[in-house]
Amino acid sequence: MATHFFGLIDRTYYFSHAVGRNEFAGTGFRNPVDMAIAPDGSVYVVNRSYEQRPDGVHVTVFTLDEEYITEFGAAGEGDGEFVWPSAVAIDSKSDVYVADEWLNRVSKFTKDGEFISKWGTAGSGDGELKGPSGLVFDSSDNLTVVDSKNNRVQKFTADGKFISKFGSAGDGKGQFNLPWGVAVDKNDNIYVADWRNDRVQVFNPDGEWQQSFGSSGSGVGQFNRPNAVAVDASGDIFVADWENNRVQAFAPDGRYITQFVGDADLSKWGRDKLNANPDMIRQRNIAFANDPGYEQKLSHPCSVKVDPQGRIAILDHTRGRVQVYVKEDVPVLH
Repeated sequence: MATHFFGLIDRTYYFSHAVGRNEFAGTGFRNPVDMAIAPDGSVYVVNRSYEQRPDGVHVTVFTLDEEYITEFGAAGEGDGEFVWPSAVAIDSKSDVYVADEWLNRVSKFTKDGEFISKWGTAGSGDGELKGPSGLVFDSSDNLTVVDSKNNRVQKFTADGKFISKFGSAGDGKGQFNLPWGVAVDKNDNIYVADWRNDRVQVFNPDGEWQQSFGSSGSGVGQFNRPNAVAVDASGDIFVADWENNRVQAFAPDGRYITQFVGDADLSKWGRDKLNANPDMIRQRNIAFANDPGYEQKLSHPCSVKVDPQGRIAILDHTRGRVQVYVKEDVPVLH
């Protein structure tokens, strides 16, 4: 639990629970890279797996209340298949869009995982892609795509028609060095995790630079390869700080609030597996004997989202799980 005061709001955060475990299929994740949360609370996690284990490449669908729903997708280059899936987003109709960094395309599915269509062409021209990463829909159902290796952000209609672009390579205002994650707030302002520049940049809906915050390092408000960002209903900003193994929270103006370094306990899915495998319990007891808090901690968080209830969900890449926090906003009495 952490309590922090800014202005007239007391922000208090509580760890709720963890969901998931390391698995190649079913109730777990393998090398997860991104997630999206639908309006009904369904969660979609993109699993990149390993090249030697293509059976783990798919999207897992579940709820933060630990209900497994389904999975879809497979390794390959055909319709509905992925090579290096990198990001996922959901439109207002609950259709699901998955970016593929290798194939330079976006694939569209129904909420149940049935393939609908795909679009995308490799290149650096308008509407072309080179290593697409972050995806997010705005209030008009236009899709913002972080075109990472082109060091820019592009906006498309839901069926892939080019609308606009902004950004170029560099470290100045509005420039990027391998940007990755993206989010929008309630006013459609765009937040980009500028990965190699170790900062977050904020743009208005037309792509005009508004502010930047963050610098290289491991101190308060600093980043070491930030790769994801989310904004809640109050405008607070949450940034996945990949190499620092934490998520940092900021006020709307970029002031530091707090950090999350991990509080996980075993998920229900994890307990179910251990109960069926006594040898694994003994192995865990030996492995964690010298550092009993090791498993609680985040290890390379790669996505952070806010669900319809306002809960903060952090996707833990190395540990194959989601850590869930609850935020309480209480007016401060003077």
